[in-house]
Amino acid sequence: MVCNHQVGDYFELSGENLSLPDGQTFPLYSLAALLPLLPAKQRETHPNDWMTTDMEVACPDPLCGGRFKITRVGQSTFRHGEVTRVPLPAAAQGRETG
Repeated sequence: MVCNHQVGDYFELSGENLSLPDGQTFPLYSLAALLPLLPAKQRETHPNDWMTTDMEVACPDPLCGGRFKITRVGQSTFRHGEVTRVPLPAAAQGRETG
């Protein structure tokens, strides 16, 4: 790999919070390539959706050859009111689960 990420480097995303192990760094451009995919990878998707099956993302540097694997290690449930101040429409309030 040409970039400064190393085999085994990782970060964790819990909700909207990203954390790195102590002393580890992660390249900004690689992170920028991964960030748009992470919210979709956190949600349940249809079994035939490519977001469900495709887990590897190439480093954005075409000469690097690095690959990043997105792995779900747990599942959380969020209530609408815990993650936004925008109220649900009245018709949807009775249907909110989790």
